[in-house]
Amino acid sequence: MKRKLFSAVLGVFAMLLLMGAAAVPEQPATALLAEEESAALSEAELETRAQSLDVMLAQSVLAATGLDPLAVADAAGEASIPPAPVGDTALLVDGQPAPLNLGKRMVGSTTYVSLTAIAQLLDPAVQISWEGNTTIINTGGLSMTAKPGDLYVVANGRYLYVPEQVQLDGEGRLSLPLRTVAEAFGASVGYDNAAHVTTVTRGNNAIQHGDAFYNQEELFWLSRVIYRESGNQPMEGQMAVGNVILNRVADPAFPNSVEGVLAQKNQFTTYQSGVLAATNPSQSSIIAAKLVLDGGVVEETKGALFFDSGATSWAARNREHIATIGGHKFYG
Repeated sequence: MKRKLFSAVLGVFAMLLLMGAAAVPEQPATALLAEEESAALSEAELETRAQSLDVMLAQSVLAATGLDPLAVADAAGEASIPPAPVGDTALLVDGQPAPLNLGKRMVGSTTYVSLTAIAQLLDPAVQISWEGNTTIINTGGLSMTAKPGDLYVVANGRYLYVPEQVQLDGEGRLSLPLRTVAEAFGASVGYDNAAHVTTVTRGNNAIQHGDAFYNQEELFWLSRVIYRESGNQPMEGQMAVGNVILNRVADPAFPNSVEGVLAQKNQFTTYQSGVLAATNPSQSSIIAAKLVLDGGVVEETKGALFFDSGATSWAARNREHIATIGGHKFYG
């Protein structure tokens, strides 16, 4: 079978020569005559010599046409140069190079990809639609929306923080951090430092639904204190206040629950008065609470344990100022 395929390839090259590509140097007649008169050779030896003649002829044809002789099959009839891999070898999905249409690009230190392209790769049965400039993704277990300019995407009712915002790439496609999309689809992302290769491994289930993920008591108190303390601030300003509360919960010097932190003496007077419990939080404050409960951290205020809006507070006089967002200063 290999020799038939090989002969077909040689036939194509021969046609190129007849059309004026170049003249193929003739093989010495004595060499051919010697082959014909070797009746005493075994069948295996005859096959080997025939293959050798095929290779010699192919090399002559390729040399005449200007092609690389190394692309010709060797004496055993096997390709000597493997085909080049198709796809992005620096991004592997389940061990295979990712397609080149993902629109992969770096935004700072974050890898962004086209949402629609990666969604179709992770689940070929995905349904994609648009409502205005919002992209809607639906699979058997995932409902996801993303809008350019937002600091988050919504996946199964979960709010996933996107610090560099949901963006449009150079082709006008909605572009998101690879890790964010992978999290929504239940896939995992790794990085091989030695090989400089990013790996994506598909999971069995999409992200857990928000109704089961968020602790409703924590969400109740956190959304209300965010609204009371920073409801008129930008989204990241509201998130930073939520981060301070959760940082205290995680710090052994403070109570280990959201309500416990709010109930501390001389800290949040609205809790003591009952005003906080009676508050109706805004939609943006609820979103900010969900973002921080889902692990969203405003990098500028990372680690902050105090915040205020003045210059004479105890924190302003005794703690290190970390950053200012909107009308609030944050301290470590």
